[in-house]
Amino acid sequence: MPTKLYEQKQRTLPYGKIKLLPGLFQSRAALNRSYVMSLNSRDLLQNFYVEANLYEPNNHVHEHWEPGHLGWESPACPLRGHFLGHWLSAAAKLYAATGDGEAKGKADWIVEELSRCQVQNGGEWAGSIPEKYLHWIAEGKQVWAPHYTLHKTLMGLYDMYAFAGSQKALEIIDKWSNWFYRWTEELGEEQLADVLDVETGAMMEVWADVYAATGKRQHLELMRRYTRHRLFEPLLQGEDILTNMHANTTIPEVHGAARAYEVTGERKYRDIVEAYWKSAVTDRGTYCTGSQTSGEIWSPPGELSARLGHRNQEHCVVYNMIRLADFLFRWTGESVYLDYIEQNLYNGILAQQHPKTGMITYFLPLHAGARKKWGSPTMHFWCCHGSLVQAHTIHANLAFYETDEGIIVGQYIPAELTWRSGAANIRLKQTIDSQTNWGIRNPAVDRTRRPNDLSVTLLVECDQSAEFTIKLRMPGWLSGNAVIKIGSQEISAQRDESGFVNISRVWSDGDKLQLKLPKTLTAFPLPDRPDMVAFMEGPVVLAGLCDEERELHGNINHPETLLTPDNEREWATWLTGYRTVNQDRGIRFIPLYEIEEQAYTVYFPVKN
Repeated sequence: MPTKLYEQKQRTLPYGKIKLLPGLFQSRAALNRSYVMSLNSRDLLQNFYVEANLYEPNNHVHEHWEPGHLGWESPACPLRGHFLGHWLSAAAKLYAATGDGEAKGKADWIVEELSRCQVQNGGEWAGSIPEKYLHWIAEGKQVWAPHYTLHKTLMGLYDMYAFAGSQKALEIIDKWSNWFYRWTEELGEEQLADVLDVETGAMMEVWADVYAATGKRQHLELMRRYTRHRLFEPLLQGEDILTNMHANTTIPEVHGAARAYEVTGERKYRDIVEAYWKSAVTDRGTYCTGSQTSGEIWSPPGELSARLGHRNQEHCVVYNMIRLADFLFRWTGESVYLDYIEQNLYNGILAQQHPKTGMITYFLPLHAGARKKWGSPTMHFWCCHGSLVQAHTIHANLAFYETDEGIIVGQYIPAELTWRSGAANIRLKQTIDSQTNWGIRNPAVDRTRRPNDLSVTLLVECDQSAEFTIKLRMPGWLSGNAVIKIGSQEISAQRDESGFVNISRVWSDGDKLQLKLPKTLTAFPLPDRPDMVAFMEGPVVLAGLCDEERELHGNINHPETLLTPDNEREWATWLTGYRTVNQDRGIRFIPLYEIEEQAYTVYFPVKN
């Protein structure tokens, strides 16, 4: 078995140790769970049944058969079957995170059916598409991303093993790996490189995962064979190979390098990941949402204004870049990666999920007068349907991380952690304070206007006192110094070079840490058009409710000359809207993640 060959100072906590508490993220996760469980198991398997000749004339397939799932799951689509792997990953994490027995039971049955398909296919192949698709790409024929489709099934099976304890799922992968090993062995070096130029998904990552589980040299060799040298080598040389390259082809391939580093300890793989981040994010710049891309490709560094359109920000890119940021945070401990995750959570993962139906918008348009195009539950099954169902199963595990010294508060999300510090059993409950009074006068908390800070409470519950450190992320959007109290005592603490305030002490049952993070309205310009700005409150992008480009007048260094709070209070709830001031025509603004069917504009030209 492979051993851990690098020091991991920041660690993800096991699923199930953190649960979401009531709030925005819990409600969105619940919407997603409803969608996941609404899908019919046989319809999810329809293309695997067809490929294995296991359809049932009296039940599922006959001369008048109409598939239950269409779009990219239609039997005529070359990507058919890709969604089931995403679904299995989501179901496995639902079970691991919440003990959802219904999700596990449904997923276990599907794994058994995939095993039945594998037997019918001869004992190795378990795909929803035929083997000849891979032979065709090796011959240079055009086929739409067969490796992408197959990887999703392998990923889902691995996650069923890793998060739901399914040995059957690992057995299916192990048997299937024999086919991939023989096939790749027959290809010459250049021929294999040509094959890898046709979107491979995260094949390298899944073989690294499987190698970590089995220790088999065959799986390690498959990981190495799926290394995409034509991408990785230019990155290591500092070349800009990404401009106009399909973004979501490359990110999962770099996930493969990330996992290769974790399972082998070979530094070159980490260097690839860091070079990719530098090229894709640091040197390239982002939109106000935190993401990038137009028409699924990377834009030129710093040149975003000409690419505002109706196909900005593919959801798969958002989700996969969040995963990449998570790798880099765990390796480095730098809070900048958590800031990136936060920005993309609010303005990508939440903004691209319908607040009421839970459905996905493939792209997030950023041109003037944009509208989100929502997918349907069973008629589209875009790639982003897959990243949707996965993305909303990870919220809890982004809230906290673990170190040898204690706990990191990664995201300010209402969540509860169960943890051990030495012999002490610890429960750490994070809540967001609405900072409002409801018929009771209290000068310490009363607000006459909408609060201008995020107020977080961390409650410690433990069966005995314990000494450990709580590391508090100081977000990049802070507009002033954070205020930290334990009980009634204010704590003076300095932000460290990684972006955290560290509170180390002996914690006792009932200790309450209160954190106020000041925020303000800011203008976020396009890197190549400093006069073209979006408006943000803290990490949240505000969308103007208008169907055309409007020129605004004011000082972008003082956004309060342009916007003022609007409809800010309803009963005991502070609302989130703004409206323009000192303009010829008024515009209302709401968070981008609240937009449903309305036309909206994100970037506005501003004249002083």
